[in-house]
Amino acid sequence: MQRILSVFLGITLAASLTTGCAKERIKAEKAAADLLISDEQENQIGLQVKQELEQKQHVQYVTDPVVVDYVNRVAGPILQQAARARKGVQWKVSVINDPKTVNAFATPGGYLYVYTGLLLAADNEAQLAGVLAHEAGHVVGRHSARAMVDAFGLQAISELALGKNPGTAAQIATQLVGGGAMLAHSRGEETEADEYGATYAAGANYDPHGLITFFGKLQQMQGSSPGVLKWLSDHPTNAERIKHLDQYIAQHNLHGTEVGAERLAPIRQKLGGK
Repeated sequence: MQRILSVFLGITLAASLTTGCAKERIKAEKAAADLLISDEQENQIGLQVKQELEQKQHVQYVTDPVVVDYVNRVAGPILQQAARARKGVQWKVSVINDPKTVNAFATPGGYLYVYTGLLLAADNEAQLAGVLAHEAGHVVGRHSARAMVDAFGLQAISELALGKNPGTAAQIATQLVGGGAMLAHSRGEETEADEYGATYAAGANYDPHGLITFFGKLQQMQGSSPGVLKWLSDHPTNAERIKHLDQYIAQHNLHGTEVGAERLAPIRQKLGGK
């Protein structure tokens, strides 16, 4: 196990030194992660974290079929594209009933979670689609799996995949609910997830600028709602990041006509929003 981990670190270091390019380094890390953690192991990790969220963190899901079906309808065409890019993942979307928390996250195995607070914060469906597509991008890029290996070590994560390390699952679940930085992603990973997000959103015929406008919305809310914008704190943004994503959309000729404010509005009302 230690020898495999050394190979993983060696590949990553070599890529960063020889290319100096964040994208090339991420590709090397992904290739190494493919060797270290199988799709089945990622599925098992995601399942165990989900069980911890439900049993120990007492996460409550929205059960209203109107809300659940709506989120799955938005996610459906996005996840179809992600499934083509990352085979072996069984995608699952859950809506967490917490209107005070603006957050969404993904765990290995294709488990996506979105808080009702994020549904209430979004102005339109394109913004929601952008967030879901961004989180799907983290799974496609195996970012969460690598973050867990970085945080706990390969041996602990391998044991977790085998069901032999429930303590690690508990720590991960605690940090996810608490909005900690345990699964924080590098700048390069966030950029890659942004690009996936814009691509998948446009592929589903949503305006690919939805993610950019959502960043702006959260920045506006930050002063009046400190402490609840967990998605923004875990995905820090700046002018350079927004400029890159805008350029990426233009360079790749990404287009989408759907904004969907009128479809999100009744869902927001149903959740108690305006």
